[in-house]
Amino acid sequence: MSVVALIVGFLLLLLAGVPVAIALGGASLLYVILEGTQPHLVVVHRMIGGTDSFPLLAIPFFIMAGSLMNSSGITTRLFGFAMALVGWLRGGLGHVNIVASVIFAGMSGTAVADAGGLGSIEIRAMRDQGYDDEFSVGITGASSTIGPIIPPSLPMVIYGVMANASVGKLFAAGFIPGLLMAVALMVMVAWFARSRNYRRDASFSVLRLWSSFKQAFLPLLTPVILVGGMITGVFTPTEAAIAATLYAMILGLFVYRSLSWREFVRVSMETMETTSIILLIVAGASIFGYLITTTKVTEQLADFVLSITRKPWMILLLVNVFLLIVGCFMETIASITILVPVLLPLMEKIGVDPVHFGVVMVLNLMIGLLTPPVGMVLYILARVANLSFERTMKACGPFLIPLLVTLGIVTYWPQMVLFLPNLFYK
Repeated sequence: MSVVALIVGFLLLLLAGVPVAIALGGASLLYVILEGTQPHLVVVHRMIGGTDSFPLLAIPFFIMAGSLMNSSGITTRLFGFAMALVGWLRGGLGHVNIVASVIFAGMSGTAVADAGGLGSIEIRAMRDQGYDDEFSVGITGASSTIGPIIPPSLPMVIYGVMANASVGKLFAAGFIPGLLMAVALMVMVAWFARSRNYRRDASFSVLRLWSSFKQAFLPLLTPVILVGGMITGVFTPTEAAIAATLYAMILGLFVYRSLSWREFVRVSMETMETTSIILLIVAGASIFGYLITTTKVTEQLADFVLSITRKPWMILLLVNVFLLIVGCFMETIASITILVPVLLPLMEKIGVDPVHFGVVMVLNLMIGLLTPPVGMVLYILARVANLSFERTMKACGPFLIPLLVTLGIVTYWPQMVLFLPNLFYK
């Protein structure tokens, strides 16, 4: 039975509205039953084995850390510090939006947490200062994609498990590209500010900067503790996720006392629900990827692509275009779990480092969050800003330009991406 039947079965289930995890597992089970050469228990064994991974333990804790930060008002303190730091620039709140996302990225590795938490604060503040909705929503959406690139990163954890790559190296590799995204977006904001004659939202004040820094000092320690702990070997990435959650819980419940126990229980329940969905996708993708691998389709794909061109830059371009298209139609975690077993062998054949490819893949899929029809960030921003989906999509369009420029640099300058991993993980 051809592997085409497996893929077609999966796509048909998706088109029928079946959840991704069930579609992956169902198509795989049907293939095993009809193909007849694999024992039926291989489905169960592979699904359990796919989730039996220590790095995956980081998932619920990174999710919970971001939710606790949002629920306890810590994001408001971070926004205040970013405002004092760069709010005096022309188009100040646009720059504040980006800097706040960079800081928040060091605490929670998801774009959804950024868009849903910081996004509501940022859009409200920009509206109050007279910025138009399109600019406010566009920069908020674009800056939220920085979160999963700068460590810690939930998609990087999933990629590391699927590619058998070091999660620590992936975290280190995302740091410089994440900052490059921020710089590119700030250049775009500066251009908008000049062309639309946006004013400065505040004058620079050392006293105000110092005051906001003191208020945000404890939250600002979070990325220092996490990244510093991982680099020095004090924490593994999984242990760092646990430390981040405990730290956020202590700040919210006992230091600032801005988090109620009722809210803590709600956040815990939401974390369990989200984690269950992610792990179901990972489990389904594990058996799906195993069956694709055993049918040698990855080798056939590599041979087919190499028969068209053997130029690494051209192959990388084709893969980028493919991933951008996939990102428009498929959720990030599902895309990573399905495509890593298919694309990674091809990348290794042309000499692309798995860590470098991990950053390229995640960045592609983050851009997909801002594109219809499945762009999750678009739906969140439409709800937060009370705009139509069409207006939200149009607002984010111009800000895809700096993100695509960054993607090109990250793709074709691997030395930049691998500088920190090579420095800290010799």
